[in-house]
Amino acid sequence: MCGIVGYVGHRQAHEVLFQGLARLEYRGYDSAGIAIAGKNKLEVRRREGKLQNLIDSIAAEPMTGTTGIGHTRWATHGAPCERNAHPHRDCTGNIAVAHNGIVENYVTLREQLIAEGHKFTSDTDTEVVAHLIEHYYRGDLLVAVASTLRDLEGAFALTVVHELEPEHLIAARKDSPLIIGAGEEENIIASDIPAVLEYTREIVVLHDMELADVSADGIAVYDLGLTQVTPEMMTVEWDLDAAEKGGYEDFMLKEIHEQPTAIRETLRGRFVDGCVQLSELDMTAEQIAAIDRVFIVACGTSYNAGLVAKTLIEKWARIPVEVQVSSEFRYSNPIVDENTLVVAITQSGETADTLAGVREARAHGAKAIAITNVVGSRVTRESDGVIYTHAGPEIGVAATKTFTAQIIALNVLALRLAQAKGTLTEDEIAGIFEELGKLPDIVQEILDDSYNIEACAAEYIHAHTSLFLGRGVGVPIAMEGALKLKEISYIHAEAYAAGEMKHGPIALITEEVPVVGIAIKSSTYEKVISNIEEVRARKARVVLVATQGNVQAANHAEHVLFVPETSELLSAIPATIPLQLLSYYIAKLRGCNVDQPRNLAKSVTVE
Repeated sequence: MCGIVGYVGHRQAHEVLFQGLARLEYRGYDSAGIAIAGKNKLEVRRREGKLQNLIDSIAAEPMTGTTGIGHTRWATHGAPCERNAHPHRDCTGNIAVAHNGIVENYVTLREQLIAEGHKFTSDTDTEVVAHLIEHYYRGDLLVAVASTLRDLEGAFALTVVHELEPEHLIAARKDSPLIIGAGEEENIIASDIPAVLEYTREIVVLHDMELADVSADGIAVYDLGLTQVTPEMMTVEWDLDAAEKGGYEDFMLKEIHEQPTAIRETLRGRFVDGCVQLSELDMTAEQIAAIDRVFIVACGTSYNAGLVAKTLIEKWARIPVEVQVSSEFRYSNPIVDENTLVVAITQSGETADTLAGVREARAHGAKAIAITNVVGSRVTRESDGVIYTHAGPEIGVAATKTFTAQIIALNVLALRLAQAKGTLTEDEIAGIFEELGKLPDIVQEILDDSYNIEACAAEYIHAHTSLFLGRGVGVPIAMEGALKLKEISYIHAEAYAAGEMKHGPIALITEEVPVVGIAIKSSTYEKVISNIEEVRARKARVVLVATQGNVQAANHAEHVLFVPETSELLSAIPATIPLQLLSYYIAKLRGCNVDQPRNLAKSVTVE
């Protein structure tokens, strides 16, 4: 997830670009760059690291011009470094492009362009866009960009500037956000509204496969056939402080609502021509097929994601899986060898105990792969392969969107193992991917219909302790729900496999102890309901997460939080969303700081 800003008007472009990029730096901070169209020249300046490095460079050697584009990068294709920083140029140096998204067919396009004589200077997918525009350019930048878009597969938000046409910029989008702030004798392109609010509250919203020709005097929007269309306009009512959170009260709530995008981006490009695409494993099909044991090492929320993965891998790939807390794994003298795969899950890529587990595994001959959200983090350098989640920076300390993105990445891993083992047919894998592809819309449906969760939360803000119960995939979801409640509301919560209630925990039940049950449609649904009735017989108040259409659910609970139906193995993500929101609203009603809970940090970099 990268940040884009473009400016054309009467001000010095670099000043506007810097202000906009600063407000978008949450979208990426691996590198930054700008391109300025001045008198008879197009100058590009890029720097690795945070935006301030670029600002210092411009202060030392100023750039002048009133048209330009800027970019702050969250690396996907190509390591974080200056040569991979945006904007990218073509062979002539006349064209500069800033891009957010993934060009899925960039390998094919790159090979074609190289065969035509184009010279590439970076490892990114974005550079093919600059060379394609060069290929199609015949004196009209808008036409060249439109032709380029027809060749691209994947997601993109683009801003383009040409040295020979410095009076305007071209913007385009598909599946990645891009808006245009309409000002007085100036217009500003950006990935998000905060970047333009200092200058205007009037916004042009670009839709998928629309292009905009943006000059100081106006904004003309076209469809892909270059027929001019009437753009959607909106007036922003937020103040700047609120807008930095996208209009949400807290980063945590914003990030909960970003989950459809995080899921979609993490899943993008993972199933092509009937095959699971997971080249990051850096293993041959024969080596993958030889795996006879999997260890998953993780901490906190990532550990709960690992428990979901255990069910997926064992069911689909028929490989035994052990999930261990990272801090215990390194001291357990694990039994691993060259046929063992160790999966290290760490949002930050810097978790000390998880890193130590990776080192321990590799020292014993096992292959270790990491699942992380941070490009260039330490775990990426110490593992044999990396599967990135594309959730974007998560500012709230309590993990939300990174948890669901991790589960998506683990689904893909489980399916790749099953493909190599031959334990699922091609049709079965295709069917699962089809259902995975529906999850963003399912999550959005839950988010759009969550008004009843806040009312439910209000009844439990004075609880001192609570229990979360589930079976099967519902167990790790219960654990994650309990963890979220503890983290941000400071209410004690524990999670159990529901069948364990009679073996001790039921002694805790009173009418003052609310119970949250995961009772989605599954092979163990009736068992869960039986366990729920046991706690209700002891006067516990119950909140159930249940499947839409279950008209009997209300007979077993004081509150029911419904989610759309999915297959049992994919139900973890829909079931998680109401629990995140329930914890959020309880914490807010208790006056807690949900973004920065006491005693917690975003990543734990010491043992």
